[in-house]
Amino acid sequence: MVTHKGGCHCGRVRFELDAPEVLALVQCNCSICSMQGFLHHVVSRDRFRLISGADVLTEYTFGTGVAKHPFCSVCGIRSFYQPRAFPEGISVNVNCLDPGTVKDMKVTRTFDGLNWEESVQDGEYVPSS
Repeated sequence: MVTHKGGCHCGRVRFELDAPEVLALVQCNCSICSMQGFLHHVVSRDRFRLISGADVLTEYTFGTGVAKHPFCSVCGIRSFYQPRAFPEGISVNVNCLDPGTVKDMKVTRTFDGLNWEESVQDGEYVPSS
């Protein structure tokens, strides 16, 4: 495990997470992930720390409201969120990680978010680490 750092485009939101040097990613085809180009690495909450920017985060929810999608109110970037399929965890957009600590990353799973209920019932969703 290493500590990866990341944040939003303007730098006001900063976070850290503890994860392997080689990241296993989940790619989702739901509307919000597809439109935003979000590539997921999911960790338990105890491995994620918001360092700064809580004061500029705005939260977006839709559908059931279980997923919480905070984004920077200054630059608009959603660098992490609470996923509906794993509300006790945090999904980090690996595109928002700082360079230097990730040795490699590979999409190891796809998630059919367009058919969310069926996918979760089939056990398709599993956190990244």
